[in-house]
Amino acid sequence: MLDLDRLRALTTIARYGSVSAAADVLGITTSAVSQQITKLERETSAQLLERNGRGVQLTDAAHVLVQHADRILELITAAEADLEAQRGGVVGPLRVAAFPTAARGLMPQVLVDAAERHPRLTVTLTECDPMASQTLVLRGECDLAVVQDWEGSPLPPPEGIERAHLFDDTAEVAMPASHPLAERDDVEMSELADERWISSPRGTICFDWLADALRRRGVEPRIAHYSGEYPTQLALVAAGLGLALLPRLGRGRLWPDVVTVPVRPVLFRSVYALWRREAGRRPAVRAMVAALRTAADTV
Repeated sequence: MLDLDRLRALTTIARYGSVSAAADVLGITTSAVSQQITKLERETSAQLLERNGRGVQLTDAAHVLVQHADRILELITAAEADLEAQRGGVVGPLRVAAFPTAARGLMPQVLVDAAERHPRLTVTLTECDPMASQTLVLRGECDLAVVQDWEGSPLPPPEGIERAHLFDDTAEVAMPASHPLAERDDVEMSELADERWISSPRGTICFDWLADALRRRGVEPRIAHYSGEYPTQLALVAAGLGLALLPRLGRGRLWPDVVTVPVRPVLFRSVYALWRREAGRRPAVRAMVAALRTAADTV
């Protein structure tokens, strides 16, 4: 009997090109991936990987097994979806991942509405960044994810993933009410060339987007402080320690002495729901997408 986790490890290596990349996607160590492959080789009595310089490549036997494994994994997901659809109604557990501001600014109302409409549906929410959410969906550890991509920093969906656009979330510059530009109807990023900025930590999508938004307009960012939480960023803005570029979703209440000014041209991020293609037949997945679309209309 072939082990599904070992098959998934092999197909992930085939899709992403290396053991280390597969480990990142699967959220386990490279050693654990290698052990899965070693056990799979014993199960199949075939060599599946061979050295290629400093990396590995799939053997002919591995390519054959991957073709079957892809179909097996798709069939398992499809079988689960068909069984749920056959039972009728929106029932069972549903695991949803969402990036932090969506988890805060969108999901509470979605979860309440889903519970009222579908009392036999049990939803578990996990907060994590978009790349991690996408990985959880690929691995089958989440059924659906709410993700974002910024203008200039797209998040392309992997093969086998479907997604639905929910809404575009506009960003604005938060600044002290005493700032010379605070009473403007809008502001161009180039006008803020000499400003200090409060940013999300380096390596995050929000940091990359702020830096890109400034640099594409000829401004080299001067980051004074880093914080992953919007309330903290707003507190630093209120103290006069810099400006922050914040989307509206999940931003929370502004401090009394902080204002937000729209940016010209408009800066925005797009918010999507995504799921594995085979899971799209599940009534629970379709119901959650519908609930997200309804909530998006009120954002």
